[in-house]
Formats: sequence, structure tokens, C-alpha cells
Amino acid sequence: MEKYFDAFGNAFMGTLQWTWKSILFEVPWYTNYFWGLIAISLIVWMLEIAFPWRKDQSIFRKDFWLDAFYMFFNFFIFAIVISGVYKMLEVLFSDIGITAKSLAIVDMSAWPMWLQLLVFFIVLDFVQWFTHILLHKYRVLWNFHKVHHSVKEMGFAAHLRYHWMENVLYKPLKVFGVMILGGFEPEQAYIVHFIAISIGHLNHANIKLTWGPLKYVFNNPVMHLYHHAYVLPEGSFGVNFGISLSLWDYIFKTNYVPEDSGTIELGFPGDADFPKDFVHQNLYGFTKPKKGNG
Repeated sequence: MEKYFDAFGNAFMGTLQWTWKSILFEVPWYTNYFWGLIAISLIVWMLEIAFPWRKDQSIFRKDFWLDAFYMFFNFFIFAIVISGVYKMLEVLFSDIGITAKSLAIVDMSAWPMWLQLLVFFIVLDFVQWFTHILLHKYRVLWNFHKVHHSVKEMGFAAHLRYHWMENVLYKPLKVFGVMILGGFEPEQAYIVHFIAISIGHLNHANIKLTWGPLKYVFNNPVMHLYHHAYVLPEGSFGVNFGISLSLWDYIFKTNYVPEDSGTIELGFPGDADFPKDFVHQNLYGFTKPKKGNG
């Protein structure tokens, strides 16, 4: 057991130290996710202010500061806490003969870096798209995902407003995606991660952006707003599940954009009774929902 506790402690302290060094600018700028997240957030927020889609929406929209806290909690605080658990599991799997390369179906190591990054981006995005569908389809998972859909006014920071249990689900499936690609992330994987953060921020921003013909490839704010619509097409458990790419929705016929006024109501039936504060939102899903909040 000692090696498992050692693995937990080393991973926890390593992640904590890396985050602190990032704050102090003691890591390479291109892997500094702390200040990178802040820079991307400020740029997209300035775009919201300069080119607002919903012009009557306040600059400091409803729950702006709550969502800002979610950004740093989910991206850093929770990542530090959970890093030790993931390392313990990695050691455990290694002990029973399961390694990062156990499920490899391709070996990208000899490929050009641009191709490694492209395949890495596409495969991980598909895994996240599929996971996103599961969050909507199954009630036990939807109860956690409701935190993200409790947003009533859309803005960039809503991107990272989600229940911490989603990390518990997404992370292993993303690791699975890495495993089938040879068990490693490309050396310049930070490029993919920063692109994904930027697209995610834009998708939730108060900006009317569709990318023109590229809307069939890349997700966009108009498309994603309908993912958050209070009223969904009859018989549907969700639409527009794309994370960075919209092409999965067009391929599998889950796309839906009937108009682009940006004035639709957001949320879900029963959201008036949904908790409004961070603590109770993150306890939600472990308790029986109130009547009418199903």
C-alpha cells in the first residue's frame, strides 16, 4: 500500500508545485495554463463587450463571478486534488499488467508532428462528444450535468461551469483515447489544449459567430446556444453535442439550429428549483432531486 500512497503524494505535490510555478511564471509560457486561461478569457470577454450578440445582456451577466470561480476550481483546484487519485490508479493498473500502450491500435511516434496533433485533436474531441451524449442520455449522469445547463445567461466563463463529477467521467475516457493512439500525448499537445480552451470559450460567448461554411466542421456560439435551449425538439434528450467540432453532430444527425436571434430561453424544466450557489450545486446529483426538478 505504501507505493500507492507515495504515488498519490508525489502526483499531488507535483501538480500543486507546477500550478504554483505557473502562477509565478516559472514554467515555459507555452505550457502555462494558468495565465493562458486568463489571457484567453480576457480576449474573449473583450470580444463580447465589443461585439455583443445579445445587446441587452450586461457585461457582468447573471452568475458571471460564479462561473469565473468554476473556471479556476475545475481547471486547477480540483485537478490538483484528483491528480493523486489518477496516479494511484495508474500504478494499480500497471501492477495488474495494464499499461498506457495496452490498447494501442496505432503508433503515432513516427508520424509528422502536425499529423500527430491533428489525429490527437480529432480522436479526443470524438471521445468527448460521445461522453457528452452519455451525460444527457442517462438520468444519473444528467443530474450532474445539470450544473452546466443551469446557466441562464450565456457568456465565455460558462464554458467551465460544470459539476466536478464530470471530470471523474471525462478523464478516464480521454485517457482511453490517448491509449488507443499509442499511449502518449504528442510533444506539442499543449497546442491542442489551448485551441480547445479557446473554441470552448468562444462557443459560450455572447458573440454571433458561425464560421461560415466551416460551421459544418467547427462548433460555434449560435449552434451551442441551442444546446443550452430550455425547449428542445420533441422527443429529444439534447442537440448539438459538439465540443470543439460540429461535424459529429452533422454526421450523426444531432444538429439543430432553427434560427439565430440568440433570444431563446436557456436552462431546463425545473431549473427554478435548482441550487444557485457553488456548494449546493456540487452536492447536487448525490441527493434525491426535488419534485419538478427532474
